[in-house]
Amino acid sequence: MFKETYRIVGVMSGTSLDGVDLAHLHFELENGKWRFELFECETVPYNLYWLEQLKNAVNFSEIELALLNKNYTQLLGKIIFDFIARNHLHHIDAVCSHGHTILHQPQNGFTLQIGNLPDIAEICKQKVVCDFRVQDVELGGQGAPLVPIGDRLLFSEFDYCLNLGGFSNISFEQDGNRIAFDISPVNTVLNCYANQLGFDYDDRGNLAKSGHLNAELFNALNQLDFYQKPFPKSLGFEYVKEIVLPLMESFPITTIDKMNTFVEHVAVQVANALPTKEGRILITGGGAYNDFLIERMRHFLPNMTIKIPDSKVLEFKEALIFGLLGVLKMRNEINTLRSVTGARIDHSSGKIYD
Repeated sequence: MFKETYRIVGVMSGTSLDGVDLAHLHFELENGKWRFELFECETVPYNLYWLEQLKNAVNFSEIELALLNKNYTQLLGKIIFDFIARNHLHHIDAVCSHGHTILHQPQNGFTLQIGNLPDIAEICKQKVVCDFRVQDVELGGQGAPLVPIGDRLLFSEFDYCLNLGGFSNISFEQDGNRIAFDISPVNTVLNCYANQLGFDYDDRGNLAKSGHLNAELFNALNQLDFYQKPFPKSLGFEYVKEIVLPLMESFPITTIDKMNTFVEHVAVQVANALPTKEGRILITGGGAYNDFLIERMRHFLPNMTIKIPDSKVLEFKEALIFGLLGVLKMRNEINTLRSVTGARIDHSSGKIYD
């Protein structure tokens, strides 16, 4: 018999490079339903050295990637150890860590999340459950998105769960299956242009709001092949670097106008992705703070009730759900759905290091 309560530290580093999200979590299985509490939560930002390393790693050689993985595992293990010590956390059942995605090429049978080497358990002095994506790709899946099973188990009162991070992704129930897929880039593009203007990000979307829509660029973005593909489908930073940014740079318009146009593109692609345009939608991720983006989504989805949760759930939902994925792995229960990723079977993914 498995226990029914767990004390977990969930860890996530997203493609928007905000930093390492850490969340102290309690899970309880009560009458067959999972309940959760979020306690101490923190985002540890990357210094300039690590920001440059993670931004440029897509171009690294195999030898350089191996060294990066080793060094990042050391960094991540120490960040986790310090979080546990600083918050005086005791009797932790496991640290459940996503790592940081460097390469994601499921069409080539390959995905790489650094920070998932076995050394991490020794560095942070805890049992670690991690490396959740590789097995799914080996089983013919996209390796993403993995959050939807958490949406099903923890947020079933919503018709849709939308994350607006480096990329947007959606999950919902359809004919008894959980369906989920990446929709479009979001902050991977918007942050890039905000950086060009000297800002870390576009606060509340005010920069983009001050620009003007370029109809030709807007139409070109909406016609990209990815949007015509059926799900399951997922995106990586390679897509932004090789497809989206070159397209946007081919238009001789201001950076502000590019940002405005891209926000409109994100909003319309979210609306296009929903099979029905009414119900309740939960929005999390850093993009939920982009008031201009939310305003444009409301424009395209006038009959949808949009719910933005409290700041802890909004900012740490992915850390929360990877915590749950780790618990399910320890229980040898399904934590990855073939209806979402396209893998041959539902399965229990991840590695456990003691």
